[in-house]
Amino acid sequence: MTVQRIIDSLERVERNYIAPDATIRDALSVLAEKNVGALVVSSNGDKVEGILSERDIVRGITRDGDALLDGPVSDLMTEKVVTCVATDTAASIMSVMLSKYLRHMPIVEDGRFVGTLSIRDLLQKRLTEVESEADAMRHYIEGSV
Repeated sequence: MTVQRIIDSLERVERNYIAPDATIRDALSVLAEKNVGALVVSSNGDKVEGILSERDIVRGITRDGDALLDGPVSDLMTEKVVTCVATDTAASIMSVMLSKYLRHMPIVEDGRFVGTLSIRDLLQKRLTEVESEADAMRHYIEGSV
């Protein structure tokens, strides 16, 4: 299964981003409004400049207090972003996400940000596959008895 197949199975691909000069307070509002756990950081919506997660914000507040909320997203964002492309396999993406403790991975196409894949998306698709395989096996066994 490829990232493209997962994208095709989703109702819509989330393309949530925020500008690097927006405040952390703004980022929290967007996270809450969109009900997501991370935002790609991008000045123009196309180039992935970073990623900001709820976890980044919690760590920042723990370290610097609530004064951090009025600072820019660029102060907390992760700059070295691991991304994927549509032709990547779900298994390889899941392996990377698990090994690097990532819950969100931006999808890029020709260097442009096209959406974000979550570990939840991957797990839901894999669970559906496993259930389908189990049903097929049950039908096969029942038919051969």
